[in-house]
Amino acid sequence: MIPDDVHLHIGSLLYEGIDQIDLTGPFEVLSRIQNTTYCIYSKTAAPVRDLMGLRLTPDATLSDAPPLDVLHVPGGHGQEALMEDALVLGWIRQQASAACSIFSVCTGALICGAAGLLKGRRATTHWSALHLLPFFGAVPVNERVVVDGGWIFAAGVTAGIDGALRLAAELRGDEAAQAIQLDMVYAPEPPFDSGTPETAPIKILDEARRSMRAITAQREQTARRVAAKLGITVPAAGWERTTAASG
Repeated sequence: MIPDDVHLHIGSLLYEGIDQIDLTGPFEVLSRIQNTTYCIYSKTAAPVRDLMGLRLTPDATLSDAPPLDVLHVPGGHGQEALMEDALVLGWIRQQASAACSIFSVCTGALICGAAGLLKGRRATTHWSALHLLPFFGAVPVNERVVVDGGWIFAAGVTAGIDGALRLAAELRGDEAAQAIQLDMVYAPEPPFDSGTPETAPIKILDEARRSMRAITAQREQTARRVAAKLGITVPAAGWERTTAASG
């Protein structure tokens, strides 16, 4: 826990094709942490659109960012374009080297992995990409939030809120996080128990897998190239298919 009188700089990465709730869900939490400066950074100052078309505007460019105490890397289909982007990956490595906390949401974990930062770490990501984490040397953990030292990983989309609350507790203590949760009225009561591959009806799960087949295959191709660059042995193909099928 960091004393309240220590000012913290929190920064989130923004890019075209992000899943906005990977950014805006944690924003609702992180922006409420006392004595902080929160900014959103992108390669350029131009607005971008999330994967469903929502327009989002950064506060500043990557080059304008100060050394961050907390780095937040969201996911989304646009993550693919960053996996081999030397500028973005270099910025993430530089910021992560001095940050006290790095917070990955959804397939933001794959971006961090492409930056070479996940070797030996316990991590999670969206269920459709969990089987790709070993391509980056990470240990996949099928949990909603995973904490590994100064790293916090949220499994996907709405899990970013849970991960951000855990991060708030790590930074300012449990009571501070509980106060933020109360302010947000965050007490989810979903009408259906269909939020994970383990609980979703098989028909719904099969349809979801079919709809994500193309992006999952694309992510695997990129992960293979990155693994080769990182010198990581890619898991056997049969293991990949089994893991992907099981979510």
